[in-house]
Amino acid sequence: KNKVEDAKTTDLSWTNRFGDIAPFMQLDLKLIMRNKRSKSTLPLMAIGLLYGLFFYPQPMYQDKVFLYAFIGVFSTGFFLINFGQFIPAWDSGYYKMLMSQNFKYERYLKSKFTLMVMSVIILFVLGIPYVYFGWKILLAHFAAAIYNIGVNSHVIMYGGSFNRKKINLDQKAAFNYQGTGAVQWLIGFPLMFLPMAIFGLSNWLLGFEAAIAILMGLGLIGIVFHQKIMTMISKRYLSVKYKMIEAFDQEN
Repeated sequence: KNKVEDAKTTDLSWTNRFGDIAPFMQLDLKLIMRNKRSKSTLPLMAIGLLYGLFFYPQPMYQDKVFLYAFIGVFSTGFFLINFGQFIPAWDSGYYKMLMSQNFKYERYLKSKFTLMVMSVIILFVLGIPYVYFGWKILLAHFAAAIYNIGVNSHVIMYGGSFNRKKINLDQKAAFNYQGTGAVQWLIGFPLMFLPMAIFGLSNWLLGFEAAIAILMGLGLIGIVFHQKIMTMISKRYLSVKYKMIEAFDQEN
């Protein structure tokens, strides 16, 4: 008789090094890999990573330095934006059960923050070949990655506290606006256009090096005060906890 082996699921034991947030990270990774709505966003990450190829090879965009920040934020923050804008709606199907458990809400948010930061780092590393178009572009992408980690991650986490729409995980992500509300549209402006405006204005007034320093400086400030910011964001989520449970418990 042939030996029969049980099918093995993806090994997520590496997440144990993150301590008490590991169970939540494992829950999010399983959700991403097993559900149609979340899983279909993964191939789209290639579009975000290669987004710069639509602009950088074109001579007409080579002198538009302000675009470097926009493309850098988009390419390194593609997962952050697409995953983060639906926090905590990803868990809307079992949010009531999740909130009945005895754990600190900050652990729940920290696990999602950690996944987003990891994605920014990975996408930046994968985008290093952009240096082919010039060291300024790579430097701008690095500054944008720091900005994503220190500023945009916190902005999108705070914005999630206004989510009230349930998500159907069995539907594909492409051209699917189910679960999308005014929050997702409004939050796009500070996420994408604010860093581009800051970088472009600084570059025009002070020069490229100063623009890089300002963008990185804002990101580093967010990283330094991360714990205090997350404490405030956690309090915001706790203050609307029951409103979320009531909203997610209703069919959209």
